[in-house]
Amino acid sequence: MHPAGAAAAGTPRQPSKRRIPVSPPGMADPHQLFDDTSSAQSRGFGAQRGPGGLGYPAAAASPQEAFLADPVSNMAMAYGSSLAAQGKELVDKNIDRFIPVTKLKYYFAVDTMYVGKKLGLLFFPYLHQDWEVQYQQDTPVAPRFDINAPDLYIPAMAFITYILVAGLALGTQDRFSPDLLGLQASSALAWLTVEVLAILLSLYLLTVNTDLTTIDLVAFLGYKYVGMIGGVLMGLLCGKIGYYLVLGWCCVSIFVFMIRTLRLKILAEAAAQGVPVRGARNQLRMYLTMAVAAAQPLLMYWLTFHLVR
Repeated sequence: MHPAGAAAAGTPRQPSKRRIPVSPPGMADPHQLFDDTSSAQSRGFGAQRGPGGLGYPAAAASPQEAFLADPVSNMAMAYGSSLAAQGKELVDKNIDRFIPVTKLKYYFAVDTMYVGKKLGLLFFPYLHQDWEVQYQQDTPVAPRFDINAPDLYIPAMAFITYILVAGLALGTQDRFSPDLLGLQASSALAWLTVEVLAILLSLYLLTVNTDLTTIDLVAFLGYKYVGMIGGVLMGLLCGKIGYYLVLGWCCVSIFVFMIRTLRLKILAEAAAQGVPVRGARNQLRMYLTMAVAAAQPLLMYWLTFHLVR
């Protein structure tokens, strides 16, 4: 046998290598079933060069940028902004007409020192001498600068605390219920509303020209909740005797406080005109002041006596 044939017979036969044709640049892959058209721009068909000149296509503009670049869109945005501004101004005017937000800010301009001094004035009005409200350019100064100025912070917090204390008192007596607590809150608000309306009607009938506003009345009439809280708390701790002692003190204090505060408001016109206090109209105004002051202790007792047993 021929040596070459023997060598060929002794070695295993290698599989034949098939050469795959390489597609030239710019042509599709022969094994690809469909043409790829997604990168047509990257191959130079209508593609824009980047600013650096490196051959990369520039990023397409976003829809927001295209919208802002449109002059019609800019005009529409300016028109919409003007409409929104006009709508906000209209809403602010209507709100100030029914709810004086600017005035309410004045009544809540308090600080910790004012609250402490005001509470001391409510419990011990006998030691206070100057009851005149301070003014600056015909405008009363903020309550935190004048202890005699009315505020809504103490009445609001006192009313909320009174409802919580009433719930505590009812709970200690196993009489608590959401309906009863709601009735307590609604009764207090109803009596406050009746007081304000009655005073406004009386001022109108007596033709009293005063700077006493409705919010001032709400503030002054809301101070009685402070004494009510003290009476109910002492009643829970010491029973009926403690309740009557503390509530009695608070009733006398609120009576003196209301007399000295309201007489400067209701009789201010007569004092400015030099009209003697003993005149018929001024006597009626003084009776009105005393009636308002006397109503506070009665309501304090009426709204708290059933909470202490």
